[in-house]
Amino acid sequence: MVVHEQEPYNAEPPRSALAEHPITPVATFYSRNHGELPELDPRQWRLRVDGLVDEPLSLSLDELQRFEHHEVTATLQCAGNRRAGLLAVRDIPGQHPWGEGATSTARWVGARLADVLAAAGLRRDASDVAFLAPDVAPEASPPAPYGGSITADKATSPEVLLAWEMNGEPLTVAHGAPVRVVVPGWIGARSVKWLEQITAQDHPSENFFQQSAYRLLPPDHDDPAPGDGVELTAVALNSAILRPDDGAVMTAGPTEVTGYAFAGGDREIVRVDVSADDGRTWHQAELDDQLGPWAWRFWRTTLELRPGEHEIVARAWDSTAALQPEHAASLWNPKGYINNAWPTVSVTAEHPPDVHL
Repeated sequence: MVVHEQEPYNAEPPRSALAEHPITPVATFYSRNHGELPELDPRQWRLRVDGLVDEPLSLSLDELQRFEHHEVTATLQCAGNRRAGLLAVRDIPGQHPWGEGATSTARWVGARLADVLAAAGLRRDASDVAFLAPDVAPEASPPAPYGGSITADKATSPEVLLAWEMNGEPLTVAHGAPVRVVVPGWIGARSVKWLEQITAQDHPSENFFQQSAYRLLPPDHDDPAPGDGVELTAVALNSAILRPDDGAVMTAGPTEVTGYAFAGGDREIVRVDVSADDGRTWHQAELDDQLGPWAWRFWRTTLELRPGEHEIVARAWDSTAALQPEHAASLWNPKGYINNAWPTVSVTAEHPPDVHL
């Protein structure tokens, strides 16, 4: 893993590791944290469901697992994914230089949040559903537990899970054991780990990470107040080149180029183009099988690289006909969120070695 910080632990897999499996192994799955990892005893853990509900609940893990089990294949993506591309435009103090690996895909098993809310009697005047975890984040002022919310419409959608299993195994501590929220299509910050409380309410969460941290600010907004900027919800259309790696030196000739594309929200990837000459000419890539409506899509193509320097560029379209923006410079913002510009890697192709018989 590429470790950006040890405490709290923040790390992403290198491109080559991410390229190995459409379903990301647990050990390779990126980890984004704002406080120390809490180790909760599953036997003592309870989930409280309160707020604008008819019958507040307090569920043990065993009671939660009595709800009907559902599996969803979903990609989680940090809002800071590919921030390194924005850092190359202009410095962003205090933010991790995430590369292309702050995104991963897993098979999640759990109960539908909608079923749990129905059991509690979600009221019609609830517009938002807030989550709270026990991990205390020192970056909040004063330090406070991590939390956030999603709209009631999203919370009652069938894909949103209270998950206890990841890729066929119980959740690990690093990924939210014993139970986490999985909100497919939305930024990873809303898929709260180590979940302990669900509150139905008539307004978004007032938690620091909803009101201050995960918001998109204009480039010149240097001193934001809580609530400034745009609240981050659905992931923006994005893609990355996973092979070859940036700076690679290879033999000239046919070269396979692979990567991922992810549409976010309820959109799908419909096309990816790749260029070996910095966007002057393009080749349409082959799309791998779709893992599901909430998952990324791997793509691949073979380019003929002549000896010399090459700028390999990719661009993706989604099912709304949206195309990724071309340049990171136009996307720079003070927190370094949502860099979904065309990904680029620079490679050198060398003449094949002479063979003497």
